[in-house]
Amino acid sequence: MLDTVHLLKPTSFPAINRAALQILQVNLGFRCNLSCVHCHVNAGPKRTEEMSRETAEEVLIFLRKHGLQTLDLTGGAPELNSEFRYLVEQARSMGVHVIDRSNLTILEEEGQEDLAEYLAAHQVEVVASLPCYLEENVDSQRGKGSYSASIAALKRLNALGYGRPDSGLQLNLVYNPLGPSLPPAQEALQADYKKQLAERFGIVFNQLFTITNMPIQRFGSYLQSKGEFQNYLQLLRGAHQAANLEAVMCRHLVSVDWQGYLYDCDFNQMLNMPLSDGHASRPHLRDLLDCDFSGQPIQVAEHCYGCTAGQGSSCGGALD
Repeated sequence: MLDTVHLLKPTSFPAINRAALQILQVNLGFRCNLSCVHCHVNAGPKRTEEMSRETAEEVLIFLRKHGLQTLDLTGGAPELNSEFRYLVEQARSMGVHVIDRSNLTILEEEGQEDLAEYLAAHQVEVVASLPCYLEENVDSQRGKGSYSASIAALKRLNALGYGRPDSGLQLNLVYNPLGPSLPPAQEALQADYKKQLAERFGIVFNQLFTITNMPIQRFGSYLQSKGEFQNYLQLLRGAHQAANLEAVMCRHLVSVDWQGYLYDCDFNQMLNMPLSDGHASRPHLRDLLDCDFSGQPIQVAEHCYGCTAGQGSSCGGALD
């Protein structure tokens, strides 16, 4: 794996500060049933990093202390972590909205036969990665058989009410480009996804989120191996839209790694750029229970242009 951190600093990206904290995004670990080309986490079946019960308890304490209303669970495949269901149940009992960032294929894995029903029973929002509506493109990015497993999982979620009007069960899909390019316009691509999936499989969903690939970890290494890293950075810089700075996700979110350390976003986490609170060099959940995050500076590097390029990009899709 080729390192990219030294290629992303120094940076000309504008200085930005936090607004009010609203979302706690928690990476439960890097174990995954897939090894996707675009993965900025470098997750896969052989990764062993996983959150413990002790750290999960600290997540819940932090949620209560800050009165946060959204817990965003990611990985790897977050569902593979033994603390995933504990966190879901405890957060829901507190009235916290829970998001599961799923790769869909996990619903078809052995040992996860009841996962769809579990998510529905606890009214968990599913944000599901489906990098294309065409089988050839999905399998080339995620591995053979990924597309058919994803379609089967979507049908299972639809049968439980996910993505259907008035069910209260949110099903949102995520698109990533296949290579070093910006995502197309989100609204137009969403219409294409809805048309193709409905006509071919009878599948429905709520929204499509388009997310720009970040030049870090596995995708960053891929760009370097192809000699395209600097060209991709130039593409991101050239497409920077200053208006997107007001809506970037790091202004309202903090990211937690599997050990409980805090970062401005999931991307900074993967670059080992910890949140700066002015005290601890690597702040932990337990260190910032009484912290007011508003107004704090956010650590930036060249990859941040990925969030402001073109229509913008965040965990909730396009910004404009």
